[in-house]
Amino acid sequence: MSMRIVFMGTPEFAVASLDILIKNNYNVVGVVTVPDKPAGRGQQIQQSAIKKYAVEHKLNLLQPEKLKDENFIAELKSLKADVQFVVAFRMLPEVVWHMPKMGTYNLHASLLPKYRGAAPINWAIINGEKESGVTTFKLKHQIDTGNILFQEKVKIEPTTTAGELHDKLMLVGAELILKTVAEIERSFVSGKELDFLPQDDQLACHAPKIFKEDCQIDWTKPGNEINNFIRGLSPYPTAFTQLKNGEDPIQLVKIFNSKFEIFTPNHPNGLLLTDNKTYLKVFCEDGLIEVEEIQLQGKKKIGIREFLRGFKIKDKAMFL
Repeated sequence: MSMRIVFMGTPEFAVASLDILIKNNYNVVGVVTVPDKPAGRGQQIQQSAIKKYAVEHKLNLLQPEKLKDENFIAELKSLKADVQFVVAFRMLPEVVWHMPKMGTYNLHASLLPKYRGAAPINWAIINGEKESGVTTFKLKHQIDTGNILFQEKVKIEPTTTAGELHDKLMLVGAELILKTVAEIERSFVSGKELDFLPQDDQLACHAPKIFKEDCQIDWTKPGNEINNFIRGLSPYPTAFTQLKNGEDPIQLVKIFNSKFEIFTPNHPNGLLLTDNKTYLKVFCEDGLIEVEEIQLQGKKKIGIREFLRGFKIKDKAMFL
């Protein structure tokens, strides 16, 4: 008898994990995702990436408004899942995660217990980590604290952005989900206990959700910290600064990519250095940040050469 699986997820990150289960012919009896909601400037109704996949593959789909709703709980129980998998979803009430006899497992985009929380990918890069990874663990009351089943490490290169790390971990995570399901299935069939590793809370650090107001660049910080901050927020929610360009109105500017070069500064932090053709650099505490990709408010994201062809940086212009 094949193991009955319920999968819970929302964004593109979760699709790879659901897809690998379907392609390997696992018995996914239900898919749970968020309700459709208006988004964007036009407030058009948007479906989650998981819903689009589930509809395309004719999977049984549930979209509860509230996870404690009695009708949802009854419908979930009727699926008689042996195990549930959660990838980039919401915090589950105990009545949901405690339901399957084999438990509920989460794929988390960090090497737990490091970077528990909503934004592990961003914070790993912001903090200058040299490696990240993915973890599968069994859910319990406290968020991201359950016993670990498997982990897989991924190297973070000096130029890696949060978006690039996201895409790597999405694929590595899907493979880890497959390995996890296979191990749980062996336990399911044989009745043998799974081999878990408890998390060491003393090694834990947190990765709280990042809000747009947290994304302003502080040009008084060391260059490596600024560069990591820009990479860790690229492409979303994106590091930003304010441009004071002569007598022009102050403009909001987003920076997506940059490089840092050590330099003995002799100018104010935030002062711009440019030939108005090929480069735009910013003085910081211990060097220069070279801006490679930029976006003015209301404009599209472009490379710095294209930006300078259409925008004149004036003398003594600054990022604030």
